[in-house]
Amino acid sequence: MAAKRISIKDVARHAKVSITTVSRVINKLPTVNPRNIKKVEEAVAALKYRPNISAQRLASGDNNMIGLVMPGYPGIFHSFFAIEIIRGVGHACESLKLDMVFHITDGRNPLTANYLGGIIFADIIENRKQVQDAMDENVPCLVINNVVQDMDVNYIAINNVKGGRLSAEYLVNLGHRRIATITGNLRTQAGFDRFDGFMKRMDEMKVEVPKEYVFRGDYSRRSARQAAEFFFSMDEGRRPTAIFAQSDDMALEVIAVAYEMGIRIPEDVSVMGFDDNPQAIYGPIALTTVRQPVFEMAEKSVRLLHDMINGRREGRIKIELEPELVVRDSCIPCKA
Repeated sequence: MAAKRISIKDVARHAKVSITTVSRVINKLPTVNPRNIKKVEEAVAALKYRPNISAQRLASGDNNMIGLVMPGYPGIFHSFFAIEIIRGVGHACESLKLDMVFHITDGRNPLTANYLGGIIFADIIENRKQVQDAMDENVPCLVINNVVQDMDVNYIAINNVKGGRLSAEYLVNLGHRRIATITGNLRTQAGFDRFDGFMKRMDEMKVEVPKEYVFRGDYSRRSARQAAEFFFSMDEGRRPTAIFAQSDDMALEVIAVAYEMGIRIPEDVSVMGFDDNPQAIYGPIALTTVRQPVFEMAEKSVRLLHDMINGRREGRIKIELEPELVVRDSCIPCKA
């Protein structure tokens, strides 16, 4: 369990002065009695208190910057998820009159955080040390798109396990029994949880998913094309009657391959995605999908972080947002 961090309240209690007095001493304001300055300085030394640099900047009116740290991956600026994160954070920053500093990371370089009011980490993929370093510097932090159980950090995530379960339930309830899936990147929590939720619900509903019906993808259209060509090359009696692609981009690529190979969607194969990307509506056929509230998650994260910076939020933030099934035209009851 993480050690308790010394707060400005602890210093005030130790020095037997007000929090305002401690703040004024830390920020070197001239309107403090010399005796109180001495008491605060002694308390700071005794407790080994490290002032929250972001709070100091806020007190001086200079701190209106927050950081958005996102793990880099190929095609990030063509990713619906990444664009929605940036859009949601940017929208909230605009309304709160904050500046956003965007940092794409591979997790290996140190992150300079002490000039920021707070930081939003969009997932944690090989950059856990950056999160811990920012916390050690007393910079307010919030992780999105990741349920963090083993670090004492705030988070807002989406219940991806439930999203996977919703997909399995919907396709099975349509009468499908030969259901294949194309996973996302299983190194990410979201990818693993969607797959885990899907497989466990299939098992609960007594529907077997053979190994050849599971294609390990990475959210890219390239991996979806490989998966679709593999599934559609199967004999008709073995070919899946439904495919759950664990992102809309992958689902749309499956549909494109189907048309190229003369396979009808949804008459021959039902296809389901995950995200609710606007392209899912305007493609060759409106895509049934699971909506994840990415924009809302990103926007909410900024508002919560802003409250933390301003001292209006205490205690750990642990929020999971619910996904939603969106039924359109790409899935129909099984005829097999």
